Amino acid sequence: MIIDILPSNCDEPVTALAFDYGTQRIGVAFGQSISATAKAVAVLKAKDGIPDWNQIQSLIDEWKPGLFVVGLPYNLDGTESELLLRAIRFAYRLNGRFNLPSFGMDERLSSKAAIEKIVTATHGAKKKTTIDDIAAQIILENWFSEFNAKNQN
Repeated sequence: MIIDILPSNCDEPVTALAFDYGTQRIGVAFGQSISATAKAVAVLKAKDGIPDWNQIQSLIDEWKPGLFVVGLPYNLDGTESELLLRAIRFAYRLNGRFNLPSFGMDERLSSKAAIEKIVTATHGAKKKTTIDDIAAQIILENWFSEFNAKNQN
């Protein structure tokens, strides 16, 4: 279940799969807390927000995460977006199906940051197919920054 934005009192390094949830595509990234870095690993097709759960199982088998981070799509003003409850439901389903804790991370502006990152890396040519997984990477790197800051105190 989504316990909190961050786990409490965690002294061990963690690995995570992060998801940029959408109704047509779900971006996925993997990372670890020691370096607070993440890598975009996949874009999964979804049918009305429902992924192929076997594809997610394959990613879990390959990357062996200790937890999940799901981007929470709030509106820019901080209010709940239309997609927020569906993203939370997706996080609960991840937890229920795979028995790993799921945490949420505010994803405001992650897609915009992903577009900027892609444009910079490709010198102006946008690649729409990679925006979702790059957004998941940014969500996870932001989560690791908060996780590491909390655990240094």
